[in-house]
Amino acid sequence: MAIGPKLEFRQSQQLVMTPQLMQAIKLLQLSNVDLIAHVTSELESNPFLERDDTPDGGGPSDDGASIDGASNFESSSGDAQEGDWLKSELGTTPEADSNSLNSDRSNVLPDDNGEHRPADPVQQKSDAWQAPSHNTSSSGSDYNLEAFVAAQISLSEHLQEQLGLAVTNPADLLVARQLIDCLDENGYLRIEGDEIAQRLGVTDADLDRVIASVQGLDPVGVFARNLNECLKLQLIEKDRYDPAMQKLVENIELLALHDLPKLKRLCRVDDEDLRDMILEIKELNPKPGSAFNNEIVQPIVPDAFVRASSDGGWTVELNTESLPKVLISQSYYSEISKNSKNKTDLAYFTDSLQTANWLVKSLDQRARTILKVSSEIVRQQDGFLTYGVQHLRPMNLRVVADAIGMHESTVSRVTSNKYIATPRGIYELKYFFSAAIASSEGGESHSAESVRYKIKRLIDAEDPKKILSDDSLVKILKDDGVDIARRTVAKYREALRIPSSVQRRREKKAMA
Repeated sequence: MAIGPKLEFRQSQQLVMTPQLMQAIKLLQLSNVDLIAHVTSELESNPFLERDDTPDGGGPSDDGASIDGASNFESSSGDAQEGDWLKSELGTTPEADSNSLNSDRSNVLPDDNGEHRPADPVQQKSDAWQAPSHNTSSSGSDYNLEAFVAAQISLSEHLQEQLGLAVTNPADLLVARQLIDCLDENGYLRIEGDEIAQRLGVTDADLDRVIASVQGLDPVGVFARNLNECLKLQLIEKDRYDPAMQKLVENIELLALHDLPKLKRLCRVDDEDLRDMILEIKELNPKPGSAFNNEIVQPIVPDAFVRASSDGGWTVELNTESLPKVLISQSYYSEISKNSKNKTDLAYFTDSLQTANWLVKSLDQRARTILKVSSEIVRQQDGFLTYGVQHLRPMNLRVVADAIGMHESTVSRVTSNKYIATPRGIYELKYFFSAAIASSEGGESHSAESVRYKIKRLIDAEDPKKILSDDSLVKILKDDGVDIARRTVAKYREALRIPSSVQRRREKKAMA
């Protein structure tokens, strides 16, 4: 064979990430907030893109916007000072208390000249945008150190940080997060228990158990249903909820009516003890959530809505208000391309028009893909929407990808930072994907979260004289149709922060 240079023709195939494809992938994984920011940047840089401000009437209805139920509750005024909260809550006056107790007002109410009044968060935010003056002295009356604070933590964020320590059950954690969304600005739970229990598909007993768990979070008094319960929680924390104080809290309306003689008879105390009890009540915080940032927090904007249809199924539609609307100005391109003779300018105009066309097509493709993936998730998780979280089916990305004819990576990008509004609340699309545990009877597999819930329920209901070991839990679960290994039960038990059977036996023996 001769050795020398020669020419050969070869045919091959390879995947090439074109700029247009990269743009489409980038848009697909953006949230609606990031997408609006990206489109706004393109509108500023591309001369052939225009914002479509024409109303199309295709946005979500008012019912869909209030699914979380947190925006429909009236909040009480927060203008009252800390020392005279009884006046705003119960209609009492400090002068009446002083006369009824035959005491000077300074002995009834602590001195409060507004020094401890929390600063207005709205005013703080407006002050933070003002540049500090170099001529302002730190000792001057206009100097406000709090104006330099960058941000304040909200009540919801403060409670979310503690939630993982107070609630470990995944099902209870879902309920607790919904309860946080139902709090008003003062920290009160302004929603009927039957309503949220029906929405989440849980029993009243489970709901009461979760509420009792989250009522131990800081600040003390949050998740109270009324003023009496708020004061009760704070008194229990201070170990001052004795029978006399219990009677006073249960009949707090008598304090508003200045019926102190009746209060003394009910509490069975004298004038001096009653005066001290009222002082302790006044030192409590009737609005535990008011100490946090009360700025209006923008709720999560869902990308799609799920509504029950007339045929008994579910209808999925996109939230058109969260989709940016852009138009391509072909007339402007024709006008400036005719008058321009510079080849460089013509190339720039052509490239900008092509970029605008690809952006519009990518936005349309993104919307169609989100709708297709959301519809398949709703079809797969019909039991969750109908009966509640305990009927959440195990599902992975491949199941959805095979059903809609797309790649798993595409489904993963679609479900990232995308939310769907259902009759049971607003959830991230990734929430509906959970691991599967095989059935011992060869039937449908079980969701990992439902198995954790069963383990927690079995341990809570165990006999103190017959503590369930991990082997016993495996046997019970296999009899229930769950094929699970002992090490998996131990892993789930440790994830739920449940001690071993030996430790539980010692604890329950000590309690007995």
